[in-house]
Amino acid sequence: MITKTALGAEETVPWEYIRDARSTLDALRGSGCEIAAIETSVHAVDLFDWQPRFPVCVVFGHETDGLTPAVSAMADTHVRIPMLGLKHSLNVATAGGVVLL
Repeated sequence: MITKTALGAEETVPWEYIRDARSTLDALRGSGCEIAAIETSVHAVDLFDWQPRFPVCVVFGHETDGLTPAVSAMADTHVRIPMLGLKHSLNVATAGGVVLL
């Protein structure tokens, strides 16, 4: 599936598939990373009010299902992208661009 989305970039940009996100997040937290879930939740802070603690691991959910409850619960911070209008979410690529810019 990555080949369809990446359009060949997967052959020149280093990437890694990790089946168990929880163990990876545990390791990152152990190394001092803040785990920030980009997810609309009752605990979320506005993107423009968020002051990340570096190093930071930014976690994005599945386009349809979002983050799993287990991964969401591991986050130190939940961050929402403020939006006007009727829609309250962006596709993951757009959300990534907004947050990482």
